Amino acid sequence: MSELFMFEKPMGMRDTFPHLYRMKKEIRSLVEQEMTGWGYEFLETPTLEYNETVGEASAILEQQVFKLLDQQGRSLVLRPDMTAPIARVAASKLLKDRNPLRLAYSANVFRAQQREGGRPAEFEQMGVELIGDGTVSADAETIALLISSLLKAGLKDFTISIGHMEFVQELFLQIVGTEERAEQLRRYLYDKNYVGFRKHVESLPLSSIDKQRLLGLLSIRGNGESILDARSLIEGARGEKPLTELQELMGILNDYGYEEYINMDVSLVSHMSYYTGVVFEVYADRVGYSIGNGGRYNHLLHKFGAEVAATGFAFRLDYLIEALSPEAAKTETELILFSSERRSEAISLANELRTEGKSVISQDVTGISDVDRYTAQFHEVHWIVGRAGKSGGRE
Repeated sequence: MSELFMFEKPMGMRDTFPHLYRMKKEIRSLVEQEMTGWGYEFLETPTLEYNETVGEASAILEQQVFKLLDQQGRSLVLRPDMTAPIARVAASKLLKDRNPLRLAYSANVFRAQQREGGRPAEFEQMGVELIGDGTVSADAETIALLISSLLKAGLKDFTISIGHMEFVQELFLQIVGTEERAEQLRRYLYDKNYVGFRKHVESLPLSSIDKQRLLGLLSIRGNGESILDARSLIEGARGEKPLTELQELMGILNDYGYEEYINMDVSLVSHMSYYTGVVFEVYADRVGYSIGNGGRYNHLLHKFGAEVAATGFAFRLDYLIEALSPEAAKTETELILFSSERRSEAISLANELRTEGKSVISQDVTGISDVDRYTAQFHEVHWIVGRAGKSGGRE
């Protein structure tokens, strides 16, 4: 084995070191408790799925999907997201009585990277899917649960931007006329390339009024007069419907008491092609990109033979950890440092502390080369050394 491949990993793959593993485990436990408290049930799906079903139903770009062949020559994919696999399970097994399903998950997904740029090819998502409920109340519930889950995990400073795919789509079709031209405009919004959007709009053979309607989309943000301002840009009932839904959604989120975390952004669109209605993204102060997203997808389950509406969200654990304060990474493990002649005392103390639910390391002092550096990483240190010994703590 060459020295290069002995230490290298496949592109985009990452090792999870102990402190990050511990943080992920703690966050996962807290969020799972919150989600189950809202009545959501956890499930697992296979890591491998058929490309012609889940692979094609996924909204992830084909060049980002890991593909392989089984022994029968059928094309498989490493699951690129969790929404499509859960839609498969729900349509085939769980939607027997057509009552709403509340499902949750914590799972690794896989996205192939074309070049090494710090983006992982495997990462863990947590999320929920509310399947079989087409009401605005369901949209509000998933957003409220996302907020409560992030708060439970310890995140304080974050904002959820909310928009509506139907509003943007209808506005673009009214002005530019074709889906192909609308897609060009949407792509600038996907990429948050607002300079490019403005330049493209100025280059279009449109009236000055229509250009101002398109450019006005970028300036409508906030929870004050956003709905009223958006109504001035669009015509007809097809444009009114999504704005009415957004207005109702904001009222429900106010009932939850979560209005301080919400920012209306009617220019928001998603790169996920299956979203059909309300969409949202989560932004945190310490991270310059979205740590999670979600929305309504009323047609995805049709691909699996079920005509039901659905909505949900997912967030990335690695991004959430990055957004949390540095203090969250501090270990709560206690250390018992002992000399060999007092080993039995150290074992007894360790057992006592562990029965109290504490995490404890019992370490022979002769096994450490730099005592000060080693002990500095622990929440509390108990010294049992020498004849008399000493017991104390260090923050």
